[in-house]
Amino acid sequence: MKKSLVLAMAMALGVTASAYAANPFSDVPAGHWAYDSIAKLAAAGVIEGYGDATFGGDKLMTRYEMAQIVAKAMAKGANVDKLAAEFADELDNLGVRVANLEKNADNVKITGEVRFDYKSHDNDAASESSIRSRLWVSGQVNDDWSYTAMIENTQDLAHSDTGEETTKLRRAWVDGKVGGVAVKAGRWDECTSTANILDAYVDAVKVSYGDKVKIWGLAGKAADGTAYNYDYDEETDPWTLGLKSEDRIYIAGLEASIGAVDAYYNFFKVDSDVEFLGKEISNVGVSFDVAKDLRLGYEYMWSDHKYDKRVSKDGFVARVDYKGADAATAGSWGVHAQYFDQPINAIISPTTDANVFDYDDGGYKGWNLGADLALAKNITLCVNYYDTEAKATTKEDKVLYSELYFNF
Repeated sequence: MKKSLVLAMAMALGVTASAYAANPFSDVPAGHWAYDSIAKLAAAGVIEGYGDATFGGDKLMTRYEMAQIVAKAMAKGANVDKLAAEFADELDNLGVRVANLEKNADNVKITGEVRFDYKSHDNDAASESSIRSRLWVSGQVNDDWSYTAMIENTQDLAHSDTGEETTKLRRAWVDGKVGGVAVKAGRWDECTSTANILDAYVDAVKVSYGDKVKIWGLAGKAADGTAYNYDYDEETDPWTLGLKSEDRIYIAGLEASIGAVDAYYNFFKVDSDVEFLGKEISNVGVSFDVAKDLRLGYEYMWSDHKYDKRVSKDGFVARVDYKGADAATAGSWGVHAQYFDQPINAIISPTTDANVFDYDDGGYKGWNLGADLALAKNITLCVNYYDTEAKATTKEDKVLYSELYFNF
């Protein structure tokens, strides 16, 4: 054991130099710099040596051996939070509860994700490739409130000659409680339910109440740079699917989880200075297990009237999932399939890597097959194939989209 660790452990146990029993180790003579500290640790049962009356101070310790010492020191009431945080995995294997150590050791946490992606199209569209890096910063304000932010850098590899690279603070919000009501305020990516209707950055306030059965509401606006129409030029560009910056958004939701069954209902209202972007949409959905590792889901969505008379005012998405990759478990995997029919009347800014075409195409319909695999701990590969066609025109496309994630 290093000198600093011996002294730190002894001090944590309240060592005083004159109060020790005789040193039990033959290789730690009287007068040795660590004699008193080692004697106290041995008397307290924190260290035991190697069973042959030797301390073995010149030997390198394994992490497991050090974790055993830390565990014993914790049992004696020593304040060794930083050491316990360092050896949290080993302590967990020893059955020592360390749930609060990370919080005590460091109030601010930084985690990250790097994604490499490549998308190819069956139509004349050029292939797309990028590297996206994200750093998440979170901190505890007090027992009831916390702060989260995300910094994102995106490198467009397909157009690298144009220098298309951006770094932005993309998300920043606080979470907390006011009485029994949970509150979220700031900027984040709002993915309501399955995100088949809305997946967009918002500046908003969201309140919710309940656990197994939860009611919630959101009021805010589309955030700058989050919508497909952020750089829209009315004179030259077709409207693409999505929101316009500054559009007002209001959502009310009801969610319930009973056993393996999840159900939800949402009402969306968008107020926009562009008449046909303003909408009122509802959706209802359910997902449930039908066998081990096999889950089915269905979502129905409808608007109060037709904004685009060429297509229907309601749509649906059906999905099946078998297993699923867990980034923390190497070798875990999953597959999924879905069919979607989503007219422009019943969607706002959905999440999908399929071709959703332009606003004038009236929405989209098609199917998707996908698979994901944890290649190693915190390294995940996802591959999806989409076949979609426009609802109101003859446009169609097939997309192969692959993503490689590194989480840390």
